Amino acid sequence: MTGYSPAELATKVASGLLSFPVTHFRDDLSFDEGSYRDNIAWLSRYEVAGLFAAGGTGEFFSLAPDEVEAVVRAAARSAPEGTPVLAPAGYGGTTAVRLARSAEESGADGILLFPPYLTESEQDGLAAYVSSVCRATELGVIIYNRSNALYSADTVERLADECPNLIGFKDGAGDLEQMTRIYTRLRDRLIYVGGLPTAEMFALPYLQLGVSTYSSAIFNFMPEFALDFYRAVRAGDRETVLTKLDEFVLPYTELRNRGRGYAVSIVKAGMRAIGRPAGPVRPPLADLDAHELAALTALIEKVAPIRQVSR
Repeated sequence: MTGYSPAELATKVASGLLSFPVTHFRDDLSFDEGSYRDNIAWLSRYEVAGLFAAGGTGEFFSLAPDEVEAVVRAAARSAPEGTPVLAPAGYGGTTAVRLARSAEESGADGILLFPPYLTESEQDGLAAYVSSVCRATELGVIIYNRSNALYSADTVERLADECPNLIGFKDGAGDLEQMTRIYTRLRDRLIYVGGLPTAEMFALPYLQLGVSTYSSAIFNFMPEFALDFYRAVRAGDRETVLTKLDEFVLPYTELRNRGRGYAVSIVKAGMRAIGRPAGPVRPPLADLDAHELAALTALIEKVAPIRQVSR
């Protein structure tokens, strides 16, 4: 644990690209801690503003609570000094509170709060869900706005007033009106994180809405490309951003869209393509087939020669 206060964590996370590493599995689908820690060490050669262990790209939805704790501990022990590790919480309210509390024991510096599992709820219910997690921990908390947890500006404002350790809003819904209302209302009280699948697609327009950073799944297998893309976004270098979108991101998303759940599966395929395999995805996800993997490998090789990416 690096000892970030919620305010310090907010400043750090908002300052650069965010890493959401995959979770390594063996062929029997058990957690491969050794390979996971080796991969964190490899990724740590590249500077990022935060490492989100067992997040969406890390198949949080497929992990048991004790496995989440194991992944977070492994990340906390392997992350370089000064890089905050954020742990997931979610499922139901009771489980989310348990995971938030165990995150501190596991060495995490913050929490990414996922939507509750399956059920839908009114805004008061969502507010109570977030409040219970914020009260359960002293760590900074970022709420994840997506699926069945879509927070109104009124709700976010109320939570920001009631929960001093609520530091951020991650958007995975893509509702520009909602984002405009929240950012206009809250301004710098929160940090704003892009969380749509293949966030690079939305990075440039979202920057205008206060979204200074985003979760890059591409960073898992093309870290230099992902960092160059992020720097171009922050510099307002539209030509570079558009070129990189055209050369890689757009054809990559076309491959991603061939199957449901491929937003995660294609990342593990990318790691396999560069010679740093992370094992299969867990059901109900499915891995890319051989033809899709070959197409992804050719795309990566065209933009960033694999011998350079995986070195």
